[in-house]
Amino acid sequence: MTAGISRVRALLGPTNTGKTHRAVQAMLAHRSGMIGLPLRLLAREVYDRIAAARGADQVALVTGEQKLIPKAPRWWVCTVEAMPLDRRVAFLAVDEVQLAGDRNRGHTFTDRILHARGTLETWFLGSPTVAGLLQQLIPDVEFDDAPRLSTLTYAGERKLTSLPNRSAVVAFSAEQVYAHAERLRSVHGGAAVVLGALSPRTRNAQVALYQSGEVGHLVATDAIGMGLNMDVEHVAFGALRKYDGRSVRSLSPAEVGQIAGRAGRHKTDGTFGTTAGLGPMPDDMVRAVEQHRFDPLAKLYWRNTALDFSDPEALLRTLGRPPPHPFLIPCRHEDDQKALEDLLVQQPIRDRLSAPEALQRLWEICQVPDYRKDLTGAHARLLGELAVHRMEGGRVPQLLVEERLERLDRTDGDLETLMARISWIRTWTYVSHQRNWTEDAKALQERARAIEDRLSDALHTQLTQRFVDRRLLLAAGDAGQLEARLDIEGDEVRAGELQLGRIEDLSFVPATGVTAKRVLSAVRRALKSEALRRVAALESLPDSDITVAEDGSVTALEQRWARLTPSEDLLRPGLKLLRIDLLQPAGRDRVRERLRGWLERYADDLFRPLERGPIHQLGPAGKGVVHQLRQRLGTVDVEELVTLPELTEEERRILARLDVRIGTATVYVQTLLRGPALERKAVLWSLHHHHKPLLTPPPNGPTSVPAEGANLRFLSALGYRQIGRRMARVDMVERVLAQARRWTRSREPIDPAPVLGWLGCSHEDAMFALESLGFRVMVEAPDRVHVAKSGKRRGGRGGRRR
Repeated sequence: MTAGISRVRALLGPTNTGKTHRAVQAMLAHRSGMIGLPLRLLAREVYDRIAAARGADQVALVTGEQKLIPKAPRWWVCTVEAMPLDRRVAFLAVDEVQLAGDRNRGHTFTDRILHARGTLETWFLGSPTVAGLLQQLIPDVEFDDAPRLSTLTYAGERKLTSLPNRSAVVAFSAEQVYAHAERLRSVHGGAAVVLGALSPRTRNAQVALYQSGEVGHLVATDAIGMGLNMDVEHVAFGALRKYDGRSVRSLSPAEVGQIAGRAGRHKTDGTFGTTAGLGPMPDDMVRAVEQHRFDPLAKLYWRNTALDFSDPEALLRTLGRPPPHPFLIPCRHEDDQKALEDLLVQQPIRDRLSAPEALQRLWEICQVPDYRKDLTGAHARLLGELAVHRMEGGRVPQLLVEERLERLDRTDGDLETLMARISWIRTWTYVSHQRNWTEDAKALQERARAIEDRLSDALHTQLTQRFVDRRLLLAAGDAGQLEARLDIEGDEVRAGELQLGRIEDLSFVPATGVTAKRVLSAVRRALKSEALRRVAALESLPDSDITVAEDGSVTALEQRWARLTPSEDLLRPGLKLLRIDLLQPAGRDRVRERLRGWLERYADDLFRPLERGPIHQLGPAGKGVVHQLRQRLGTVDVEELVTLPELTEEERRILARLDVRIGTATVYVQTLLRGPALERKAVLWSLHHHHKPLLTPPPNGPTSVPAEGANLRFLSALGYRQIGRRMARVDMVERVLAQARRWTRSREPIDPAPVLGWLGCSHEDAMFALESLGFRVMVEAPDRVHVAKSGKRRGGRGGRRR
């Protein structure tokens, strides 16, 4: 495009004046148009908006790394550097033209001011600071003021902990951004992060976190000053100095105003200030920002675009040509020019300078952006490699590009690693979008885009994991909102996909990393109703569903509620509630009352058979037997019952109906020798005798167990007695005694198999058992045994004769 009769208009004003929106609407009113924007992120945002409104087939997107060009687009949305100026359009606009005064990018904006025109209308958008120089460059320019739609007010210095929602903290290095974001995470639950190194996909995902209200704060570099549309009410500067690529310098009032102006949107007022520790802004800077009055630009940067490619010296000479106006500052030794100078001294490059076309291709190679800027020389080596293939008209081999892309197709690594890979992908994407540089450009573009998307998603995930604590964000709402989002599956407590912790013993145990007090208190408040629901379930639970674990804890509904403790009364152990901190005192009282009732019945139900109807007909002797049985857990040796001879026949019949068996050696309650009753007796005895963990009955309820190594006192309490080398259940002992007495009346040898079966033991142990009960045993063969009375009972191993 060249300057012609196009009407040129300068729409100038501070931020939040709607300049970009007005320019886009003006463009859409024309049959064709093009707008150049300062950021690829902003270009993508505008493109998406137009594509949604008018259709993707009507609009093209052109940046250094991305080209979405339908068959016949009417409108073009571009970054300023990537504007295809060979396209004729009726309307053309360039946004943020005051960047012509920027040392790094200014020459491109100056070139657009001088040479980019629509055939009918051209708009330049930007700050009033550029008005005077625009007038000198374009004498017939028409100026139009764009007043700010809202008020911008200085709010002073604020701590990060007291920043209101919808605040953006601005920093000027990745380290500063990360530090502020981590602090905001700890006090407010998290922050979205926007850096220039982010891909559009990652940036959009991070901004969506903020725009949706999921996080209330944003930490960004000064890129947000270039028109990215976000609902920011307060801008807090984390620094007022930045590194501009050459040195660290203070921000100018105009730069502060550009960034601070993102606070407030449309007619909503905004505020700006500094973070604690930075100190207040200078008064003159505050006045300038609030009143939008900044010193006019005195110079713009410029570089000659009419280059001579006849030979290297001619190219360098034309690159250094002086500007046509005194206020235009020549750009010297830019990255692309330095790359050119470095490559020209390399012999493989000099050997290929056979024609002006080769030198022009070399210059195109030098303009490949260095997105990484890691100062390792990797970018210079890449340019040299590309130049070798391109200078003689060849293409970059497909295999080479695919191999490099394959190396980058990994989503492991930290934030810096992922951003470095994205930067390299951006380089290869740029290469693949240059005409005739690669063999199958479309395939490479699709491959690079897919890899960048995967890397972007991984980067967004890492940023969110590092700088957003969704648990703390949940806690910022009221308990009712949190309770509505809680999902309790078993004992696991979640909120959506977030693992918050678990319920243990009716206390909340937070998951690893859930440490914020606000989260913990909010979750516990929200779990109150769940705790009371479980208390109600406990109250309606049958006693049989309440159990005692080996450590003495009382368990029901798959959780522990209390712990049984030793006491002087064998049948009345103590009860101590666990911490159960999800309950208030009233709820704890309900649990205590329910478990006390269960505990009273825990022992009483053992002896329920002794309390049936006929018991009131017993006399003192019979009642004494019942009392002794309760105190000895249902088993008493005959010699210890001094009142036993005083029992009448009627009392003996009544006791038999109460399941009391009066044997030769032992009086016992038959139903208390096996099953659940045996387990309860083990619990009561263990607690009373301070055993931890609680002792358990012999497994599977055997009729006898080896005495060696066993706790004889414990087994005696359960209803076992020692005979020989075994501890045998007392009902089996009585059966063996009765059978042995019958055998003593036989003159023929007998088969002792019944005793082996009753005791579940070996032949030898059975013989020892008989001898310990006071019988003489003579063994002719395993199935031929003589049994006789010996008149003497042995409590131990005893002897026998063969």
